[in-house]
Amino acid sequence: MALILAVDDSPSMRKMVAFTLTGAGHQVVEAGDGQEALEKAQQQHVDLVLTDQNMPRLDGLGLIRKLRADPKYKDTPILMLTTESSDLMKEAGKTAGATGWLVKPFDPARLLEVIQKVIK
Repeated sequence: MALILAVDDSPSMRKMVAFTLTGAGHQVVEAGDGQEALEKAQQQHVDLVLTDQNMPRLDGLGLIRKLRADPKYKDTPILMLTTESSDLMKEAGKTAGATGWLVKPFDPARLLEVIQKVIK
């Protein structure tokens, strides 16, 4: 299965996401903000990034832009999992390079379905 980087400044949200993903057989690396996620993504290559938008130090859009600038991550699926649901924000995510957008609170079955679709 996939190695997934779950990025959220809420420890409880990271735990819920990790529980859902590991239950489906995936491995999960957790990060508390975009900067920590960037460092972890440099240490080991992940198959998919699942990131929140509103975080300290480096937000989700900033993280996506930085990952997309790295040739290793130009084709890696990156999903936003956030409370942000405006069309303007979704468009900004698409422009930054997000593969998809999911709104919190998330449905575990839907999350796994979307991940299955985007992982090669």
